[in-house]
Amino acid sequence: MAQTQTQTVLTLNGRTITLVGTAHISEKSVSEVSETIKTIRPDCVAIELDQNRCNSITNPDKYRELDIIKVLRQKQGFLLLANLVLASFQKRMGQSTGVKPGDEMVAAMNTAKELGIPAVMADRPIQITLRRAWACNSSTGKIKLISALLASAFSKEEISSEQIENLKKQSEMDSMMSELSEYMPEIKKVLIDERDEYLAGSIWHSDGNSIVAVLGAGHLAGVKKHLEKIAAGEEMPDLEKISSVPPKKAGTKIMGWVIPAIIVAMIGAGFYFGGKAKGTEMALSWILWNGTLSAIGAAAAAGHPLAILVSFIGAPITSLCPLIGVGLVSGIMQAVFCKPKVKDLELLSDDACSVKGFYKNRILRVLLVFFLSSIGSSAGTFIAGADIITKIASLFGK
Repeated sequence: MAQTQTQTVLTLNGRTITLVGTAHISEKSVSEVSETIKTIRPDCVAIELDQNRCNSITNPDKYRELDIIKVLRQKQGFLLLANLVLASFQKRMGQSTGVKPGDEMVAAMNTAKELGIPAVMADRPIQITLRRAWACNSSTGKIKLISALLASAFSKEEISSEQIENLKKQSEMDSMMSELSEYMPEIKKVLIDERDEYLAGSIWHSDGNSIVAVLGAGHLAGVKKHLEKIAAGEEMPDLEKISSVPPKKAGTKIMGWVIPAIIVAMIGAGFYFGGKAKGTEMALSWILWNGTLSAIGAAAAAGHPLAILVSFIGAPITSLCPLIGVGLVSGIMQAVFCKPKVKDLELLSDDACSVKGFYKNRILRVLLVFFLSSIGSSAGTFIAGADIITKIASLFGK
């Protein structure tokens, strides 16, 4: 096995696998990837992309056919928002170097095509990764994930070319992975550990005895470990187990209906044991906390007046039904009355790089209305639920 700072060469079971570690917005990574492929001329080039991200990188018009209402109806609003935020963060980081996120991956594809070498997209679909990250997380972890996304979305941090190159150093990557493990262990497991395993399995399944794999530097150590285990027969390159979203546990599904039923039962008990005044007080608490905070969220997103009104009316109802969220209703209302224009589609990725852009772009504002009205409703549910419990306790405590 040979190794440099950014490359690891493995000889496993008669096959030579060269792992090239990159920083996704590094100019040096772009040239290194191309030179490595031209020098080695492998049988296959494996690239840390899935097919959808490959299409997005190579197609500058990727968002022109986006149907935002369809996205919301398919319950993919959060996934689209997360995708845009992550892409905009990388794009902002790359502005200081003049390199677009994924340019080294494009260089790998172009060089492979130029030399007539097959290229395979070796990464797990980003939608699966994000959905697993959400599904596998605790409530606290989900709050941390949302906070991290918001922080990256509105961050004005700039990074130098030297700092970008340092990201390829093992010590720098170890430090970052350690911090991520401590702050969000579930997220690190899905975003890093599982993808290390998936990438290794994809690389192993690639055709040929000589393979060049182009990966983010943070995956080098993990992919190397899994490849060595696969070669030794200690691990099977089985991708199916980490290629689907874990189904909701029966207990989670039941609780989705039990909690609303308890809320309704407590309000009913308020009417029965406390009379009309007490029951009305509890019902109003539920309606006003849910509706008001959801409407505030929609207003904070500069939503259309009808989207704000729908948030107020819809939140107390949707909070009692696990099948639909208020964000779906308010987001669709926003899209209907502030219909996105072609210009919004064309500028989507650019506008996602700034707070101003989120409010200027009609598609992004739909996502903001969807997200902030949902957050407001969730907060209202918690506060109203606590208030109703307090009122019930005082009623029976007399």
